[in-house]
Amino acid sequence: MVVHDPKKFFAILFDLDGTLVDSAPDLAGAANEMRVSRGLEPLPYAALRPMVGSGARGMVGTAMQVRPEDPGFISMRDEFLLRYEQRLTRETRLFAQMQEVLDALGREGILWGIVTNKIARYAEPLVNALGLHTPSAVLVCGDTTAHAKPHPAPLIEAAKRINANVKDCLYVGDDLRDVQAGKAAGMQTAAAAWGYLGKGEAVHDWGADHLLHEPPDLLKLLRLP
Repeated sequence: MVVHDPKKFFAILFDLDGTLVDSAPDLAGAANEMRVSRGLEPLPYAALRPMVGSGARGMVGTAMQVRPEDPGFISMRDEFLLRYEQRLTRETRLFAQMQEVLDALGREGILWGIVTNKIARYAEPLVNALGLHTPSAVLVCGDTTAHAKPHPAPLIEAAKRINANVKDCLYVGDDLRDVQAGKAAGMQTAAAAWGYLGKGEAVHDWGADHLLHEPPDLLKLLRLP
């Protein structure tokens, strides 16, 4: 009888921001551009970085001290997104050692792909600019399916597109919603502790199947050199 090794996967699926790429400098930069344009002092990077996983709502809320129900929030959100689009890849890079991880997956013939809540308008040019579009087997964006994470639909769609059984996929992400989506989809999950993590529960309490402290930990999990 063949015993399935839970540490061997058909495909590895990654969240984008905070997992594969460090986009916080450009997102924080767009938020601080808004403040400076209004005569306000820029916020420290450390105050904005944890909010990246919350999207435009979190970034604008922190930078401008507004809530989604406040007057003017929508126009501020739209301004933020425009400013971000104009500097999409100015400072955004792959996380340190992530390229080596992706190269190792390629050598071993393990498919990998991207499932992000970032809509295609921003995700596709970012992925292309960083040279990830060719080696990546699939890109599912926040508007690819009718639901975004923590709903499992994007992950199920990604597995479908690469002809993978969800049980043979591992989803790696830096937000509680990533773990929730992965579990709901029937995948194993790994929490990327090098990411943005947000301001909610500690990463150890998310209930992920695996905790990765740095990108090479994924290779150790997969027992790859």
